[in-house]
Amino acid sequence: MVNQYPVVTLCGSTRFKDQFMEEQKRLTLAGNIVISVGLFGHSGDQEVWDGMDEGILSKTKEMLDDMHKRKIDMADSIFVINVGGYIGESTRSEIEYAKAHGKEVRYLEE
Repeated sequence: MVNQYPVVTLCGSTRFKDQFMEEQKRLTLAGNIVISVGLFGHSGDQEVWDGMDEGILSKTKEMLDDMHKRKIDMADSIFVINVGGYIGESTRSEIEYAKAHGKEVRYLEE
């Protein structure tokens, strides 16, 4: 919590860009500080990966996964964007990490 504002980190597949943006707005207007992803690698930011060899691509993805866990560290809770109930391997790892660190976990879809 920062002053009276709870901090929420959004988690989920970056293929759900529209839902990320909708929830970011909704949660912000509800009085939360919202931390989100830095790019949408599965829906609109594919050029980020263009020209990367496999080694650099792998290291970059590892870095982004680690950075997202640090965003979870800064938050009071996470909000999972699980459209159609979809939770991929990376998001599942983030949920487990959040729970292990005492963070509340909420879902777009139950």
